[in-house]
Amino acid sequence: MTNAVEQLHAVKAKIASAEREARREPGTVTLVAVSKTFAAEDVRPVIEAGQRVFGENRVQEAQGKWPALKAAFADLELHLIGPLQSNKAKEAVALFDVIETVDREKIAAELSKEMARQGRAPRLYVQVNTGSEPQKAGIEPREAVAFVKRCREVHGLYIEGLMCIPPADENPGPHFALLEKLAREAGVEKLSMGMSGDYETAIAFGATSVRVGSAIFGSR
Repeated sequence: MTNAVEQLHAVKAKIASAEREARREPGTVTLVAVSKTFAAEDVRPVIEAGQRVFGENRVQEAQGKWPALKAAFADLELHLIGPLQSNKAKEAVALFDVIETVDREKIAAELSKEMARQGRAPRLYVQVNTGSEPQKAGIEPREAVAFVKRCREVHGLYIEGLMCIPPADENPGPHFALLEKLAREAGVEKLSMGMSGDYETAIAFGATSVRVGSAIFGSR
């Protein structure tokens, strides 16, 4: 298996370099290490090397892995970065510290209900389908600003940021620029954008967090 700890340090060095190139303050970009499909024993060395923020795609997979790790390392932060089904809202609110994939009215309503019921308030991002790809989750760009407003005013949700996954076969730059513009219009501060292949570009366009999996843990 890839030496994930060495790769982690290499990715962190590249993030620091991209921050300098973009004339941004050091440490302004959060690395979300994407641990989906990797077992707890693969993830633990990366935690022990100092990484504290992780991303998972599926609620069920995360439930099997993270409660024990969170009990062992109290300061871990777990992000849901995959699509959220409304029937999993209860579990998602209980386990995740950040939910990055709010993308429709039904999810916003369910999250609002569960957060009130559990007394937990995970930080929330709205996922935007910047490429308008029919097979991909996320709200249409033209609806994003109004949706953020409804999340706040109708559902009482605080939306911290926007998230996107650009089409695999397109230059990601214009998608990152679009997300940054929508965030300004919506009045949100955080931008979750950039993955293993394009996180340095995302930092140049203002990403506040990047989601990096295979460049740390190796291919799945």
